Amino acid sequence: MTMFLRLCCTTAALTIPAIGHAAAPAPETPAVATTAPAAPVGTAAPAAQSGSSNANSPSVFPGPVPDKGTARPVAQEYPSAGVGDGVTAGGYNQSRWAEDWSKYRDPKKRDDVLDRLKYIPIAGDDVYLTLSGEFRYRVNLTTNPNLRDREAQRQDINRIVGGADLHLGDHVRLYGELAHAGMSGRNLGVKAGQLHNDLVVQQSFVDVTGTLGGVDVGVRYGRQTFADGPNLMVVPRDNNTIFFVYNGVRAWAKGDTVRGDVFDFKTTRLGVGGTGDDIVDDNRRFSGGTAGFVLPKTLLGGSNLYFDPFFWRLRNSNATWGTRTTEEVRKFYGLHLYGDTGPVNLDWTVNYQGGEFNNRPISAWLILLQQMYKVGKSKTAPRVGFHFDYASGGGAYGTGTLKTSLAPFGNNIYYSYQLYATPTNLIAVAPSVQFQPMAKLRIATEYQLSWRDSLNDAVYRANGQAFAGTQLGNSRKIADTIRLQAIYTVSPRVSLTARYEHLIAGPALTDANYKSSDFLAGWISFRF
Repeated sequence: MTMFLRLCCTTAALTIPAIGHAAAPAPETPAVATTAPAAPVGTAAPAAQSGSSNANSPSVFPGPVPDKGTARPVAQEYPSAGVGDGVTAGGYNQSRWAEDWSKYRDPKKRDDVLDRLKYIPIAGDDVYLTLSGEFRYRVNLTTNPNLRDREAQRQDINRIVGGADLHLGDHVRLYGELAHAGMSGRNLGVKAGQLHNDLVVQQSFVDVTGTLGGVDVGVRYGRQTFADGPNLMVVPRDNNTIFFVYNGVRAWAKGDTVRGDVFDFKTTRLGVGGTGDDIVDDNRRFSGGTAGFVLPKTLLGGSNLYFDPFFWRLRNSNATWGTRTTEEVRKFYGLHLYGDTGPVNLDWTVNYQGGEFNNRPISAWLILLQQMYKVGKSKTAPRVGFHFDYASGGGAYGTGTLKTSLAPFGNNIYYSYQLYATPTNLIAVAPSVQFQPMAKLRIATEYQLSWRDSLNDAVYRANGQAFAGTQLGNSRKIADTIRLQAIYTVSPRVSLTARYEHLIAGPALTDANYKSSDFLAGWISFRF
């Protein structure tokens, strides 16, 4: 609790952009340590656009959060479901800067002392400070960690976050966020910076916004989360204890039915100590743009659908495919359709990838299709659906065209809570069911089947590393994966989450001496 209060107080003074200077380039390390995952998506709003949360997967199944001062969207005209800032549910968003609690300028709407922290007037009504915080304690248990026959692993994990959002009138905003990640347990392996970090400036940026010709425009500079794209390709990764954050500039323009978003970022290389070792990673530069269109509501007999073409470019100076580590420049040409049409929620992405790796051309595909059908009209009606995903593979261990697809910074637990799968050389299909047996309890189940696309390429983990030796096998079947998630909402600010996964290794893994595994996790989360 002392650490929690210290973070909140310190962050209130940290509402200025503060990006560390990059150190000399070093070989890129995996985004995830050789341990089981550290933290959940859970009841935190999925870090994807509303309607694009891949809701049929237990990995992103949102908990019912009662409305306690529902935040109005940052953009006032373009629908909030498509602005690319993540989902706001019950007033809360994974990116806390996307929340707006200015309704609490009216004292009559405040229920308790924490409500007072959401609107602290400084000068008049338009200059005010909003404080936010989160405490999460989690336990993970994993058998056969890394799918090897070895002692079970236990992770005891805590996340403490304090944020401060300073509004200087209608057009200027400063945001700062400090975070602490603690981890202990048994058989932990190497602790990576997103799992264990004494203190990190998780976000620190400045916004300048306005209106030109009836169009909302804005620019943001600093360290920030980013979620303007398909869930499986770019999200802040709430499963990690420390978010995946970027350093640079983002600008946008939003009309009633059309929007545009451009960005130029470098990623963050996390240390495990204080704020001085969390630095800009010059080895990875991510830039591009997205256009957004609100489709006519009369389409398909009545719908709320959004269509987002996008073009991205990722330069990675230390990309690894097969036995070669060198610079890769990968270009992403994509179409993203998502939203609701009648009782069906859908999220479809088609993405072609080009570019160059080690003077070899890249030609790869990602096709991500998820759909969920609501059985009944009540808010608690069950939902049934499935997702089908195709991620091309081939060429990583050979010559000529590289066909291995890449989801650069997406939801890393969509296919496995244990981080044992990613959309690279993968074909997956997963039927799922979601239901709500009682008012505060929601349950999601899924059975996923997965195969390799190319028999000449490996099976890949969520951090992009290949399972050694799997490229030599002759079997296509990777695994069957059974998953269950249950979320109990104690109050608008407190939730309990439990997860279970049983991964049944197929011959593509067992032929290389990998084993089946069980994963069990539980945590409590408090936010204000």
